[in-house]
Amino acid sequence: MGIIFDILNRGFDLYYWALIIYILMSWFPNARGSAIGQFLARICEPYLELFRRFIPPLGMIDISPIVAIITLNFARKGLFSLFGWFM
Repeated sequence: MGIIFDILNRGFDLYYWALIIYILMSWFPNARGSAIGQFLARICEPYLELFRRFIPPLGMIDISPIVAIITLNFARKGLFSLFGWFM
C-alpha cells in the first residue's frame, strides 16, 4: 500500500507543478505556443476548464486557477485521509 501512496503523491505533485508552470506561462508572450506550452495545455486545460465554466473572470483577473489548485489540494488531502483510514 505504501508504494501506491507514493505514486499518488508524486502524481499530485507533478500535476500541481504542471498547473503552476502553465499558469505562469500566461505572463510571457508566446510561451503557451511552444512545445512545452502545448503539452501543458493538453493536460491542464481540461481541469481548468471545469472551473472556468462556473467562475467568471473579475475584470482582467481569472481566479479560476487559484480555485482549481485549492480544490486539487483538498482532493489530495481527502484521498490520503481515506487512504490512511484503510491502512
